[in-house]
Amino acid sequence: MQNSHEPATAAGLAHVTARLDKACHEAGRAAGSVTLIAVSKTFETDAIRPVLDAGQRVFGENRVQEAQKKWPNLARAYPGTELHLIGPLQSNKTREAVALFDAIHSLDRESLAAELAKEIARAEGSRAAPRLFVQVNTGAEPQKAGVLPEEADAFVEACREKHRLAIEGLMCIPPADENPAPHFALLEKIARRNGLSGLSMGMSGDFETAVQFGATHVRVGSAIFGGRPPITG
Repeated sequence: MQNSHEPATAAGLAHVTARLDKACHEAGRAAGSVTLIAVSKTFETDAIRPVLDAGQRVFGENRVQEAQKKWPNLARAYPGTELHLIGPLQSNKTREAVALFDAIHSLDRESLAAELAKEIARAEGSRAAPRLFVQVNTGAEPQKAGVLPEEADAFVEACREKHRLAIEGLMCIPPADENPAPHFALLEKIARRNGLSGLSMGMSGDFETAVQFGATHVRVGSAIFGGRPPITG
């Protein structure tokens, strides 16, 4: 019997992939130059499997505990799967995050940098260190995580020099009620002056714009999976 999620999620993935390829072409960028992160937070495995079956291998989750429940078995069943943490990381979950995730997009404070450095050193030899993105609060929103733009350079330097962390790039989530383009442009400018190649920016409604401004990773959930189920517990 066909899984009830399969038509919607597989079709959603195909549609998003076509949009991403078109955006890359229009920006003069090579097809495949932008990594699509399928944001599977709050969805159960029966919704995720059809997307895996369709060939998607990079997924994003917001919470360590939720990912621990879903992904070890899925990753074993689908070799080559990458898991990215795109939500806030509590310091007391750092060890679990380093053990589970291939990339962490929400490095936003020095205490977390210190914990990540410690746990990456502890895990050395057992698995590759997760790739790290500094989250920048480009809109200076008080309710949102991330370092302020004017503090980003110093924070990246502290991560590198004090904590000996390899920083791959930057991440941002523009304010929902603003044009995202200036925020993407700001993130690209900060990344360029710090010699960072990674730009994690753009979601379901604005990832084509992010591609125009140099995004290397776009985080797309609802356009693939549909509306999110309510969070319980």
